[in-house]
Amino acid sequence: MPRSPLERLEARQGRPYTARPAAARGGQSDGESSMSQIEVRNLAKVFRVAERRAGLLGAFRGLVSRRMRDVHALAGVDFDIERGELVGYIGPNGAGKSTTIKILAGILTPTGGTCTIDGLTPWRDRRRHAARIGVVFGQRTQLWWDLPVIESFELLQRVYRVPEGLFASNRDRMVELLRLGPLLDTPVRQLSLGQRMRADLAAALLHGPKLLFLDEPTIGLDAAAKLAMRDFVRTLNREEGVTVVLTTHDMDDIEALCERIMVIGQGRILIDGGIDELRRRVGNERVLIVDFEEVLRLAALARELDGDGVRDVRVTGKRARIAFDAGVVAPAALIARVTARFEVHDLFVEHPPIEHTVADLYAEHGQGEA
Repeated sequence: MPRSPLERLEARQGRPYTARPAAARGGQSDGESSMSQIEVRNLAKVFRVAERRAGLLGAFRGLVSRRMRDVHALAGVDFDIERGELVGYIGPNGAGKSTTIKILAGILTPTGGTCTIDGLTPWRDRRRHAARIGVVFGQRTQLWWDLPVIESFELLQRVYRVPEGLFASNRDRMVELLRLGPLLDTPVRQLSLGQRMRADLAAALLHGPKLLFLDEPTIGLDAAAKLAMRDFVRTLNREEGVTVVLTTHDMDDIEALCERIMVIGQGRILIDGGIDELRRRVGNERVLIVDFEEVLRLAALARELDGDGVRDVRVTGKRARIAFDAGVVAPAALIARVTARFEVHDLFVEHPPIEHTVADLYAEHGQGEA
């Protein structure tokens, strides 16, 4: 009985894997140079889910007859993405981001609409399509848990049938750019989250795809790991021309990387435009977080900061959250006012959470809660 992942893989195929030239795997489509790389029209996805009734009696009734309801994850999504773009795809949980990515990757079949990527329909031409794309999901790995990183890479070479020369070139380049050298002989299960994400990103690029889907790639990473991930994605896109579709809740990722953003809510695209357009929509809304040396009274702080662009002041113990309009009062000026009047231990300025941004967009488009 085969024991290693490669042996099990070969057994399922009924023959050993052998590398084939890239041209034999399909190459580029004839119309690739004249059409958008991704074309999505009226894409819809409906999930049919069972509703469980409350209580023990409800559980027994569910065994006899189930009540089903439809969940509209996507309700008519349209967009085009050109080659070489780096697009941020954002929205709250349940908005349809991951569903879209899974359809584009060929993992899910939509209920309606069309999608073509380099002339292929992802869910109908799954093998040819998979050979052309890379996918990284923040909470999942395509590496083998108990194998060293380098052996996972070699298995993926067999899976994608990458010629030895191309594989060696891509592997060495990914190892250098992502600083994976010291980790190659380490079992995947012993890697930290940040190390595993770097290894997963390298694994997604070993076969040289020109389209990369990143679904929450920085989730759970510390500051240093996030910066390293951003630097790599920026280099990959701008120097090597790889098209990147990035979904994230981290506005800092979006602002650092993306020139174009698409905001999705309740299964529909609400905004599709430049990052500057989103900045104008969310305004100049900022939040100044201040940790004081002593516990403050809300009234004293609110009285000192009344007016001049300050919208809301909240105090919990020694920490205050000051919401303000950066178009009316500059962050530096507000910080100067606070530090001149009170003893400050630490402070920082943050953007409002992306959920707040999308909630404002819902109101603007006349949509209620999902």
